[in-house]
Amino acid sequence: MTTPVRIPEGWPTTEEQARAVQDELRRRVVLDEPGPPPGTGHVTGVDVAYDDERDVVAAAAVVLDAATLDVVAEATAVGRISFPYVPGLLAFREIPTVLAALDALPCPPGLVVCDGYGLAHPRRFGLASHLGVLTGLPTIGVAKNPFTFTHTDPAPARGSSTPLLAGDEEVGRALRTQQGIKPVYVSVGHRVDLDTACAHVLRLSPRYRLPESTRHADALCRRALREATAG
Repeated sequence: MTTPVRIPEGWPTTEEQARAVQDELRRRVVLDEPGPPPGTGHVTGVDVAYDDERDVVAAAAVVLDAATLDVVAEATAVGRISFPYVPGLLAFREIPTVLAALDALPCPPGLVVCDGYGLAHPRRFGLASHLGVLTGLPTIGVAKNPFTFTHTDPAPARGSSTPLLAGDEEVGRALRTQQGIKPVYVSVGHRVDLDTACAHVLRLSPRYRLPESTRHADALCRRALREATAG
């Protein structure tokens, strides 16, 4: 079942408003908790797909058993795009629909894995951090590309990592999830430390570069978007 989404009243409509919200919420990010142990409880992947021409965004939330990686539950939500495309402010396009998908789940999501960034963000407040602060859930970001930060290439072996750096500050890690394959970029969102976040990502990526949570959520949101825009 797909949940329809309304843009919340008072949602930012300008870059200035959105940055002010980021500045306010960033102060609430919790960085001194280790987070749930890898392989325990639930892990939920969230992802979104857009049709800009039709002004439609679809979000998916897929709950996995963290021990077996079996799908426990899933939900989708479809709404209209809630903010223009502005680099560094993408969360404002996605959050209302992602929240609706999470709210539609029949069970607690546990740790939430976002296809994007947490602290590895120019304003240190990417989607994973934004979502974590709004929900209170532990969150991590796993991105396909490193955005604006620098890193050296990790060793070829699975599990190798190198710091993702903003100057001298470690904002995440380039993590090799498969032997000899391009790394993913892991950053803390909320209520998880970086070591735990990387351990979760490795457990969630037994066969492919991307975590199973992301792979399931990506496929589901794309399907929901196709169904919503068919005809």
